[in-house]
Amino acid sequence: MIDEAMLAELIADADPSQLLFDIEKAEAEESLVDFIRQAWSVVEPGSPYVHGWHIDFIAEHLEAITDEVELPDGSPYNRLLINIPPGTMKSLITNVFWPAWEWGPRNKPHLRYVCAAHKIENLSARDSRRMRQLITSDWYQKRWGDRVSLAKDQNEKLNFVNNAQGFRIATAMTSLTGIRGDRVIIDDPHSVDSAMSEAQRDSEVTTFLEAIPSRLNNPISSSIIVIMQRLHESDVSGVILDKRLGYDHIMLPMRYDPDRAMPTKLGLEDPRSAEGELLFPARFPVEVVDRDEAVMGPYAAAGQFQQLPKPRGGGIIQDRWWQLWNEDAFPPLDYVVASLDTAYTNKSQNDPSAMTVWGVFSQDVVAQAGRALDREGRSYYIERSFSQQHPKVMLLWAWEERLELHELIQKIEETSRRFPLDDLIIENKAAGHSISQELRRLHLNAKFGVRLLDTGAQDKVARLYSVQHLFSEGLIYAPDRSWADKVIQQCSAFPKAKHDDLVDTVSQAMRYLRTSGLLQRSKEVQDDIDQQMQHSGAPPPPLYPV
Repeated sequence: MIDEAMLAELIADADPSQLLFDIEKAEAEESLVDFIRQAWSVVEPGSPYVHGWHIDFIAEHLEAITDEVELPDGSPYNRLLINIPPGTMKSLITNVFWPAWEWGPRNKPHLRYVCAAHKIENLSARDSRRMRQLITSDWYQKRWGDRVSLAKDQNEKLNFVNNAQGFRIATAMTSLTGIRGDRVIIDDPHSVDSAMSEAQRDSEVTTFLEAIPSRLNNPISSSIIVIMQRLHESDVSGVILDKRLGYDHIMLPMRYDPDRAMPTKLGLEDPRSAEGELLFPARFPVEVVDRDEAVMGPYAAAGQFQQLPKPRGGGIIQDRWWQLWNEDAFPPLDYVVASLDTAYTNKSQNDPSAMTVWGVFSQDVVAQAGRALDREGRSYYIERSFSQQHPKVMLLWAWEERLELHELIQKIEETSRRFPLDDLIIENKAAGHSISQELRRLHLNAKFGVRLLDTGAQDKVARLYSVQHLFSEGLIYAPDRSWADKVIQQCSAFPKAKHDDLVDTVSQAMRYLRTSGLLQRSKEVQDDIDQQMQHSGAPPPPLYPV
């Protein structure tokens, strides 16, 4: 063992430049973050390195995979989901620096990396080129060239092999056949456009669930790392979390949200404490975040920045717009309507049928008359008051189930017995026709009418936007019940919710109440009052003297 005096003598005799070289090399081998700091100028020669605490946070979890850490239950730590905003170095850390660090500094050149994205072009190709550039650089080779060199016969931009038969291959999610790796890194499995397409999103999720697990060299010890920003409730991240697939979850929103902050399996927590505190202010100061959020809009900002695939508080229909009804009994109802969205099938992969029941009730509006106009436009002043019924709407009941046709008819019957329906409204489409015909055949004496409604050329989003104002003006009430909360939450998440059947019944019911004249906005009620006031008071003088 070397004592302090001998160590001091060795340091004194050492070449200062060589000593610094050895110290930096040892630090890079010990720490992924130190490696990133030192290698940054090789990969990004034109940009100064800007550090953020989130880099340490991500690096510590990647190091745990490198070090083959075991969780308390004895299982290997080898599944990691990282949800973090774009522009925070997630791809560089995970797709470029970490593989290069494992190969050379950590002396694991045998590792094989399969790096997949929704498309191979652009970012995937860029990161492959950057890692290859780093591995072949003089800086890297001078330090770890004895451990890592690229094979001359397999040294391509998207696929390169080293002298230990380790490789890195960049590929599209849909082109994984025949490829296996020790590390499968999925970087943005969806594009913004594909996440909005149910067919494309489902295809990408199916690929992730069915193809990725079979692409591992060792099903027990090989790792899968998913890095992405949230784009939809049913994106790959949503599936990982909903199905509880065993992934550790790093979720770092741009603005700190204490209600959603959770420690990872390694026990690390977001160090921020103040709500709204920024993730990476050195690179994304508040004025930049504000600017970008305004350009992106609430949905994109919620998903890509906040890792929440809906705006906080809701999107088209915000949670706070629903008026909470705290009474045990509903108010006296003037009209009751049930709105049905049909999808009669019990197959779990298909959408369910859904129904909401609504009651129109009234509140008195008292107006003190002041200056008014007669029929001739002459102004005069009257002192009187009158009341007019101000309509509101109450959500009375909701359900959502996968049912066969006969089961759906029975469910409608049960609902009609529970509530005194005046009308049942159904979208005028094939399934709606079948339900309507069956109800009329079986229940000729039903006390409620069955109405088929045409939605016109508007899509689901446009239909909900057309009734948004009814919610924002406080006309819609709901009781504090779990079934009502399900409706509220589905409306809040739309159009990025997993299902939208209840949402369809909501927009259908509100549009029907509006077009039938049963529901007026506050301004329309006041306009009616003003119109009545204009023609009140003493009659105007005759046009001709009598």
